[in-house]
Amino acid sequence: MQNSVPDGSGTPQPIEVAAVVLYRPNGEVLTVRKAGTSMFMFPGGKHQPGEAALDTALRELAEETGLSVPPQDLEHLGAWETPAANEDGHQLHSEVFALLRPLARNEVPTPDAEIEELVWMDPAAPQAPAGQGIAPLLLAVFDQLRNRRPF
Repeated sequence: MQNSVPDGSGTPQPIEVAAVVLYRPNGEVLTVRKAGTSMFMFPGGKHQPGEAALDTALRELAEETGLSVPPQDLEHLGAWETPAANEDGHQLHSEVFALLRPLARNEVPTPDAEIEELVWMDPAAPQAPAGQGIAPLLLAVFDQLRNRRPF
């Protein structure tokens, strides 16, 4: 998917996405890998037309993990500009949200929709399973999370 700037110059615009950081009580963070890809990333995805970033984050979280959380339980961590993990040559503009609490025992994420695998990672020492990678956005956000208490 390549977007052009409004002036028609053909310069690619960043792909706009929203993502969600979910914590376990021990501080590990949920990451997902989409089918047919080799990069782990946060649950999230592209906006639908006219959709606000928070709405995208909530929709994608439910679609990809089966988890529904109230919007007031999410905190906006910030925005990041990084290379896209699965679309070579493209940049991402990512609005990232975090759940303000650890997941409850009854909140168990499952790989739904296009998600093939879930892995919990330590932001201080992220490691993907052998043969897999870690998305640039995940690493950038983990840099910020290392110096922050999750809740």
